[in-house]
Amino acid sequence: MAEPGIREPETRACNSGVATAMAPQQLFRALVSAQWVAEALKTMRAGQSLQKQPLQLLDASWYLPKLGRDARREFEERHIPGANFFDIDHCSDQTSPYDHMLPSAAHFAEYVGHLGVGADTHVVIYDASDQGLYSAPRVWWMFRIFGHPTVSLLDGGLRNWLRQGLPLSSGKSRPVSTEFRATLDPAFVKTYEDIKENIESRRFQVVDARAAGRFQGTEPEPRDGIEPGHIPGTVNIPFTDFMTSEGLEKSPEEIRRLFQDQKVDLSQPLVATCGSGVTACHVALGAYLCGKPDVAIYDGSWVEWYMRAQPEDVISKGRGKTR
Repeated sequence: MAEPGIREPETRACNSGVATAMAPQQLFRALVSAQWVAEALKTMRAGQSLQKQPLQLLDASWYLPKLGRDARREFEERHIPGANFFDIDHCSDQTSPYDHMLPSAAHFAEYVGHLGVGADTHVVIYDASDQGLYSAPRVWWMFRIFGHPTVSLLDGGLRNWLRQGLPLSSGKSRPVSTEFRATLDPAFVKTYEDIKENIESRRFQVVDARAAGRFQGTEPEPRDGIEPGHIPGTVNIPFTDFMTSEGLEKSPEEIRRLFQDQKVDLSQPLVATCGSGVTACHVALGAYLCGKPDVAIYDGSWVEWYMRAQPEDVISKGRGKTR
């Protein structure tokens, strides 16, 4: 086990299934275990210095409105000691008609700085979903695209933390603000226009992380006014397929097989989509664990596509888009 608060061993990119032209690279550890975090917290309580790389936990829980769960209230009832709450809807482009679209770099920098994240902070993100991880990979992706690679996910989320009987806190967090600087890397983000052009050009592969029924058009979308279906030429790997029944991330070998089964070539450009840009980040995480760190997200995802696309560009076994 790595010394708490210090960077865990980096994981060298696997070349199996990845282009031989892609040089092996050192990737910052995407997953940390509950036991590692617990040891880090114990070290912090003992007053040992973590100045070389301070650790900051963020609870990034977010739920679809129809679930009726209040993520912030649940955080105040119970959270991992030392965690602060990251509100995906608040840290977003408030002028967009679509849900939680990316904020500006300045907005992101101000927001996470207020949460106590600085240039040297090792950020560890989790959520309290029933799946293990649900929304946390979105925030992991956001940190990376805004130029902060020292970010990890708590494998199994709060679900696994609870299963192991590890300590909890309650109440509102009181973060100590610090300075954070952010620069957006646009290569990680795709727009409606990019996706529309790709239907003909096929410059990149597109994987949709929604449940199979929503992708096929046979089960309803969770948002009013949006019918199910998918973008032409996309393939479906539901985000839950990347996790075990216990909510832990599957091994790189198992994840690589998921991509192979859908004929997704990890040596070629890859973009992920979903309902509103949250669970798509599980595809980016899975590819990252296989040594491919450059997956982009279609930020508007299915909600934007359905609202803007022509009916012939909504592929569905259901009613599709009629006007």
